[in-house]
Amino acid sequence: MYKLLLAFLLAVFVAPAQAAINVVATTSSMGMLARTVGGDAVKVTVLAPPDRDAHYLQAKPSMMLALRRADLLMAVGADLEIGWLPAALQSAGNPRVLPGKPGYFEAASQVSLIEKGEAADRARGDVHPMGNPHVYLDPQRMATIGKALAQRLSAVDPEQAATFQRNAQAFAGQVAAHLPQWRDKSRGVKGVVLNHKDGNYLMTLLGVPVLGYVEPLPGIPPSAQYLSSLVGRLKGRQGVILYTVFQPAQGPNFLAQRLGWKAFRLPLEPALDADAKAYFALIDQWVNAVAQAR
Repeated sequence: MYKLLLAFLLAVFVAPAQAAINVVATTSSMGMLARTVGGDAVKVTVLAPPDRDAHYLQAKPSMMLALRRADLLMAVGADLEIGWLPAALQSAGNPRVLPGKPGYFEAASQVSLIEKGEAADRARGDVHPMGNPHVYLDPQRMATIGKALAQRLSAVDPEQAATFQRNAQAFAGQVAAHLPQWRDKSRGVKGVVLNHKDGNYLMTLLGVPVLGYVEPLPGIPPSAQYLSSLVGRLKGRQGVILYTVFQPAQGPNFLAQRLGWKAFRLPLEPALDADAKAYFALIDQWVNAVAQAR
């Protein structure tokens, strides 16, 4: 009798009033933002490991299972995940999170994009006609996306609307507080060479010139002839070379040796379970590397 009474009391007083919103994020930066804005009201699953290039994943059964159970899908968009997300969504069979539905949230659609309107032509590499999708390395744009996400989550769980808005505003405030020191550290640097156009938003935010790319075209590996021509163009100048943990080191190392520049291999995404603090630490890493270009 006592055990039955105890079980009843636990069911009444311990069980949550409402289940958490099941958010599936395509990348860990999207997962970070969902976790930061949603707080305890969301349960976040990230599909893409942070050490893999989100352009080139394969749709897997684990992704389809997560998408089947999702209340909200948070994608980067601008065709970043076009190689695998449509296939995963089709197999998941969850109409609530298909594009155009309230359960589908695309970060790139919430902000202005750079490099829009380039024609999709395989001869020109992995071009994104909708614009550069790598918005997640721009904290200011992430703050804007966070506010839009708060509105979308509020539609799913209106009782938590004030909390979502407050969390998004707090994230934006943290971005604003960090920005002056990031710009101070980057002031006066000569420029960077990026492996890919993934750092373009951050360099624009910091006012740092991009002097060139290791890739001759997006997604196309460099030839020795191309790298030699890049060395000839940059010889005598100052800068650093930045590339990510999943990009090949040969090209950056070739340039570093011949130019006498430092090369930095950096994470493009925070950890799978990252919070806002971890995201800002990632931006700190990029800024500290940029600051070496004096």
